[in-house]
Amino acid sequence: MTDTNSFKGRTVIVTGASRGIGRGISRLFAQAGANVVLMARGQEGLDAVAADLDPDRTMAMAGDVTRRTDLDRTVNAARGRFGRLDVFCHNAGIYPETPLEDVTLEEWHTVIDTNLTSTLLAVQACSRAMREQRYGRIVLVSSITGVRVGYPGLSAYSATKAGMLGFMRTAALELAPFGITINGVEPGSIRTEGLAGLGEEAIASMVEHIPIGSLGEPEDIAHTALFLASDGARFITGQSVVVDGGQTLPEIPV
Repeated sequence: MTDTNSFKGRTVIVTGASRGIGRGISRLFAQAGANVVLMARGQEGLDAVAADLDPDRTMAMAGDVTRRTDLDRTVNAARGRFGRLDVFCHNAGIYPETPLEDVTLEEWHTVIDTNLTSTLLAVQACSRAMREQRYGRIVLVSSITGVRVGYPGLSAYSATKAGMLGFMRTAALELAPFGITINGVEPGSIRTEGLAGLGEEAIASMVEHIPIGSLGEPEDIAHTALFLASDGARFITGQSVVVDGGQTLPEIPV
């Protein structure tokens, strides 16, 4: 387990920080002593997360990850207040569920821009600062969907999550000479607001197919992100960790 003070004095940006996995990641880094910069589109949601954190070590920056200017502004604000940028956790994403034949080009481009193009923009924005320091940790939150498995209605989302990890492997080669690592996390079924609307029966059916016997929690993803951002993971780059309770292991449903 990572020492609770291991990130003291380090600065972390988390996108999609106002809810779910992003909120869990932000809280855990804060508990580990980091300065945490929260980024999401809605200021109200960010302020609610920030209210539970140390105000001296927290910033809440509303912004759109599809806009280069918003990402640059967030990186510059983080460095301006805390002096450096050590970790960037890119978690923001959307997952509209639409049958393949009904996916419009407008929806396709929206999902691609939000999930995949934003990955390029985010890595460009944070890596410029990290290159100057000759140090940095980038963690991308992908998914088992599109990488290990498919799911009806998530064709666009699946394409972005698989693309994110393909991008990551080449980025790892280009960033390694500057002391920067980039790795991914592939969550399975995690208890977030996105699952709340499914209903208890659907969630129970989902749990039946998870060998560990429960949904994952945002903290499960957060602990993995924390490790990948730690000095203990200094020799790991271009890799992706599946955190799914064994969901993708069975050859046939168990």
